[in-house]
Amino acid sequence: MSPLHVIILAAGQGSRMKSALPKVLHRVAGKPMLHHVIDTARALGAAGIHGVIGHGADQVRAITEADDVQWALQEQQLGTGHAVAQALPNIPDDANVLILYGDVPLTSTETLQQLVLKVGECSLSLLTVTLDDPHGYGRIIRDEADKVLAIVEQKDASEHQHRITEVNTGILALPARLLKDWLPRLSNNNAQGEYYLTDIIAMAVMDGVTVSVTQPDTEFEVQGVNNRLQLAELERWYQRREAERLMTEGATLADPARVDVRGELSIGNDILIDVNVVFEGKVSLGDRVSIGPGCVIRNANIAEGTVVAAHSVIDGADIGAGAQIGPFARLRPGTRLADHTKVGNFVETKKAEVGEGSKINHLSYVGDAILGRNVNVGAGTITCNYDGVNKHQTVIGDEVFVGSNTSLVAPVTVADKATIGAGSTITRPIDTGELAVARGRQRNVQNWPRPEKKS
Repeated sequence: MSPLHVIILAAGQGSRMKSALPKVLHRVAGKPMLHHVIDTARALGAAGIHGVIGHGADQVRAITEADDVQWALQEQQLGTGHAVAQALPNIPDDANVLILYGDVPLTSTETLQQLVLKVGECSLSLLTVTLDDPHGYGRIIRDEADKVLAIVEQKDASEHQHRITEVNTGILALPARLLKDWLPRLSNNNAQGEYYLTDIIAMAVMDGVTVSVTQPDTEFEVQGVNNRLQLAELERWYQRREAERLMTEGATLADPARVDVRGELSIGNDILIDVNVVFEGKVSLGDRVSIGPGCVIRNANIAEGTVVAAHSVIDGADIGAGAQIGPFARLRPGTRLADHTKVGNFVETKKAEVGEGSKINHLSYVGDAILGRNVNVGAGTITCNYDGVNKHQTVIGDEVFVGSNTSLVAPVTVADKATIGAGSTITRPIDTGELAVARGRQRNVQNWPRPEKKS
């Protein structure tokens, strides 16, 4: 079986995007369009991935950290045929070649697998789509026997050909040896003065090569992006598809149009997701997890039965079963919450391990800390973990009670069952069962002359 090599055309400027950012780096579902296409090529098991870049080539390379992609530079944009030719020297003659586009990000692997399977020693495979409005696309020309004869670009098409609704997506697969034979024979004698890759279809017919056709399940699979309007349309289609998947897999969505998945989201059963929730990176939700409105959850694992209340931000955290988070909580990277913990309103944690049953209910910051089981952290408590140069750790044992408005100056250790009086600043270790009170003595001044405004 011939190895598969994928060429991704990503050299265009994308002037209609009105942006300094290369078009293929604009994002769909939180990921640059080009990265979607590269991931698809990987999913197909490509033996080689070749990116053809031009406009903003340095930016594309910098943002696309992909050791498995060979880059080819198209210094002048002289058409799709010319672009493909830049990658050919790195492709063996015995390979099959699949040509994709960096601004067509959502073609499914299933569709492309069907396309590639139709390639033979003397046949190529073309992906077409039938549109109600085919304006701007190259038309598929067929004979009376319904065989493909050629592709005619919009600007070169006759009035009769303009009425054809089957159009070229630009995506095709064929043997490398045929591609290497046809590309040098391309001409730029057309309205655009470019070397059209589509002209090889007519060459294939002349050389007796079979042209097979595959169509996608939906036109959105092959929709390209030329402006921000089309970018938004593709985003909404992607998100609707994700919402349908989540509902099929066991989630209740308060409004399927107001949930965004920008990464990989896996769920259990009986999930509740309210409106305006954003998932980023890799997120997993266990059974019976409830997410309130306005939450942002990124690279997190949330175990069964946990409730995340409104407007909480969870980033890089692992949360145990039956936990209660928020509202308005912020869990930063390195947070590890055990089962049945509580992190309440306006609480921020960072690199904190919180033991089973422990509570940080209000207005607190706990960073670089280890908390044991059944710890109660009073409102306004902070761990003073940063000395201006280094971070230091606070360790709190089991069943410790921390009074409100306490400052724990790290490094410091509080042993099991200790109690800290409200308003204390703790700088020394506290032993098991001790009460620590570290605050200035109150002094009451009688007959204090309260300052008054001068008339």
